[in-house]
Order: sequence, then C-alpha cells, then structure tokens
Amino acid sequence: MQSKNPEDIKHVIYISRPTHFDHIVLEDILQTSRSNNPQNGITGNLIYHSDLFLQILEGPPKAINNLYSKILSDSRHNDIIKLRDSEFPKRLFASWAMKNDGYQSWMLSRHEINKFNADEALSLFDKLARETDQFLS
Repeated sequence: MQSKNPEDIKHVIYISRPTHFDHIVLEDILQTSRSNNPQNGITGNLIYHSDLFLQILEGPPKAINNLYSKILSDSRHNDIIKLRDSEFPKRLFASWAMKNDGYQSWMLSRHEINKFNADEALSLFDKLARETDQFLS
C-alpha cells in the first residue's frame, strides 16, 4: 500500500482522552479502521490506555483530512490535541490498516505526551515501527 509519490503521504498524529474505555470500544475502533482504511489508502497505529488514545494516521492528504474530521466529531474521544500534521516521504506502518499497541512502560505519561512537538511524536511511532517492521531502514 506504499504510495508511489512521497508528496502523497500525509501524517497526522493526535492524542485524545477516551470518553469510555474498555475492550469493546477498542475492538470497535480497530475493526472499523481495518475495514475502512484500506479502501482509502490509510495506514497507521493506535496506542491505547485507559486515559489516552495516541494515533498516527498516514495516507493521501484528502483521505487523512476526512478521517481526522470524523475523529473530531467521534463521541469516543475528548480533549483531542493534534501533535503533527505534515507530509512525509514514507509510511511507517505500510503493512497495517491499523496496528494497535497497548501502552508500554517505557512510554511517557499522557501529560508528557501532551507536551510533545511534532518531531517527538513522530519519533515515538518510528520506534514502534522499527520494532514491528524489520524491513524499515
């Protein structure tokens, strides 16, 4: 699902607070993403915990903008903060319609992530991508 033109890839990274978090909510988000994202050329990763969703969306700019607009009105999210919105030369999760990672002990707290700049947010997802997809250079 890799785009042929680097300028066609847009990354949006955001953090939000779940209005209610349990395995049913998480499975619904993942199932919907994995069903809808491939037809729109979207890939990404969702980091989740009871007090945060941290997500990277990557794909064609128009598709990413449309999806992010839907997320802004999604009742499962509160306090949405966009950490990154820019074009990027490659996908980090090219083989994932939506990868999911539970919050890991090495990750920062929600408060610390809220202070991330765009590069720090991207660096966190880059680390996860390299752990998962060994073919990344």
